Amino acid sequence: MSENRKLAAILAADVVGYSRLANEDEDRTLARLRALRSDLIDPTIAVHKGRVIKRTGDGALVEFRSVVDAVRCAIEVQNGMLERNAGVAPDRRIEFRIGIHLGDVVEESDGDLMGDGVNIASRLEGVAAPGSICLSEDAYRQVRARLDLSVTDLGNTHLKNIAEPIRVYSLQVGTVRSTTIPPSEFGTSHRTRSTPPTLSVAVLPLVNMSGDAEQTFFTDGLTEDIITDLSNVPGFFVIARNSTFAYRGKSIDVRQIAHDLGVKYILEGSARRSAERLRINVQLIDAAGGGNHVWAERFDRDLADIFVVQDEVTRRVVQAISGRIGMNKISTRSRPSNLEAYDLCVRSREKWAMSKSENREALSALERAIALDPNYCEAHGNLAVSLLFGWINWGEPRIPYQANALMHAQRAVEIDPNDSDACSALGYVQLYERNWDEAKSLLELATRLNPNNANAGIWLAELHVYLGKPQDALKACAEALLLNPRPHHAYYWVLGMAQFAAGQYEEAIATLSRDETYGTGSRVNLIPALALASRVPEAREEARLFLAGNPGWKIADFTTNLPFKSMNAAEPFVEGWRLAGMPD
Repeated sequence: MSENRKLAAILAADVVGYSRLANEDEDRTLARLRALRSDLIDPTIAVHKGRVIKRTGDGALVEFRSVVDAVRCAIEVQNGMLERNAGVAPDRRIEFRIGIHLGDVVEESDGDLMGDGVNIASRLEGVAAPGSICLSEDAYRQVRARLDLSVTDLGNTHLKNIAEPIRVYSLQVGTVRSTTIPPSEFGTSHRTRSTPPTLSVAVLPLVNMSGDAEQTFFTDGLTEDIITDLSNVPGFFVIARNSTFAYRGKSIDVRQIAHDLGVKYILEGSARRSAERLRINVQLIDAAGGGNHVWAERFDRDLADIFVVQDEVTRRVVQAISGRIGMNKISTRSRPSNLEAYDLCVRSREKWAMSKSENREALSALERAIALDPNYCEAHGNLAVSLLFGWINWGEPRIPYQANALMHAQRAVEIDPNDSDACSALGYVQLYERNWDEAKSLLELATRLNPNNANAGIWLAELHVYLGKPQDALKACAEALLLNPRPHHAYYWVLGMAQFAAGQYEEAIATLSRDETYGTGSRVNLIPALALASRVPEAREEARLFLAGNPGWKIADFTTNLPFKSMNAAEPFVEGWRLAGMPD
C-alpha cells in the first residue's frame, strides 16, 4: 500500500454524551444527526473546501487545505448548533466538541489519513468543552492574525497517548439566542422577578399525611381548589397548579421557589383524610421578605365540611396578605352536592392533556360524577374539554364527541354563568364549532371573571392563531406563561404555532422541539417551521417520522379539521408541509 506524507489541517468533531442520548431515544437522536449532517454540517464542510476522511456514529474527521478554512467551518457549525439548541432542555441538546490541529499526516492510497496530525486533533476534541473549539498552538499560530477570535490560553496540556504536552487554545463561539417573548409583549401585568406583586402567591401541593398513597389525589384536589379560590380574589396574582406542582417532593428553599415563580408569598402545608374527618395544616410564608411565617393554622373538621374549610383557608390567606378583614365568603363558585362525585372529578382533572388512555379514564369518571350530581358545574365543563380533546388530539370519533362536548359546555355555563372555567370551556368548544366571535367573547369573559385563568389565556392565544392574528396570539401566550411558567405541553404547542404564524421560525423550532411537547404530536407543526426556516432536510426527516405513525394523514384533512377562519391564516402551514413533502 503506497503512502504520501503531507502537512494538513485536521478537524475532529464528536457529539457530547452521544451514548446517553442514544440510549434514551435512539431513533430521535439518529434522525436529528442525519438531518444535521444533510442540512448543516456537510454543506458547511463543502463551502469551506473540506474533505471528510472518516465518519463515526457520532463524529467525523475532516481535512482542510488551511487552518483558516477549518476554523471558519468549525465556527459556522457551532453557531448553527447554538441556533438549533436554543430553548431545548440541556440534557436533550446535541452539542459538538471540535479539535483542530495542523500537523504531519500520512495519506494512504484509499484517501485515509493517519499519523500524529490526526491523533492530536482527536485528542484536542476530547478536551474541548461542549460547544467550543480547541486549537493546538501550531493551528492557532496560523489564524491568530487573520481571524477576529476570542480565545482562552489553556497552557500546556497533556493529551492522552501523546508523549509531549501540547499548548491548547480554547475558542468559545457565539451566545445562545433567547427564545422567550420579550418583556414588552407581556402587557400591563408584566413584572420582574426582583419586584413581585404585593398580592402574589403560589400554593405548593399539600403533603398527603394519610399514610395511603391513594389519597394523594384528594390532597392534590384540595390544593387545586384553594388555588382556584385564591385566583378568583380581585387583585391577586396566583400561579397556576402546573407550575407549583413541579416542586412536589423537591427540597428547595421556598425563597428560591418564590424567586423562580415571581411571587411574594408561598402557601404550603399538609392534609390528612380519614373516613369521616379532615385535618389540614397550612402556613403562609413571606418568601420574598426573608422567609418569615405570616400565618399558620390547623383545621380539624368533618369531611363533609371540606368546602367550608377551603373557603376559610382562602379567607385567612387573603386577610394575611392584603389586610382585608371581614371577607366572610371569598368563593362564589358552585360546589358539588356529592362527595363521591367530587372525588371522581378531582381524579380526572387535566387528564385531557396527558394521553389517550388517561383521557378515556377521565371521560368515564366524569360521566359517573354527573350521574351522581347532575348539577355539578365543574364536572360538565371538564367533560366538555375531555370530549373535545378526544377527537382533536387522541383520535376519538368526531361524531358524537363534538356534539356532546358542546352540550356539556353549555350545561356548565347554564349552571354557573360566572364560573371562569365553565366559560373558557364553552369558548374553546365554540372555537372548534367555528363560532369565532362567540368563542372570543367567552374566552375574554373567562379572563375577566378570573384574570389568573391561564388555560383561558392559552386557548385565547390559539384562537388568535386561527384568526390570523399572530401578534395577539403571542401576547396572550406571554400572559398565560406568566401565570403558568411551568405548564404542560399544550402551552408550548400553542406558543410554537403562534411563533410560526408570526414568522419566527427558529423560535418556533426551539419551542416545538422541547421535550414537553415534541413527544405529544407537535412534530406536525415543527415540520413547516423547519421547512420555512430553510432547513428542508430536517423538515423532511421529521415528516418521515410523523407519517410513519400517521400513515393516513393529509394536508387537506388537517386544514379542514382545524378552525382557521381563512386560508390566509392557514397558508404558511400548508406551504411548509408541502415543502417537506407531506401528502395533499
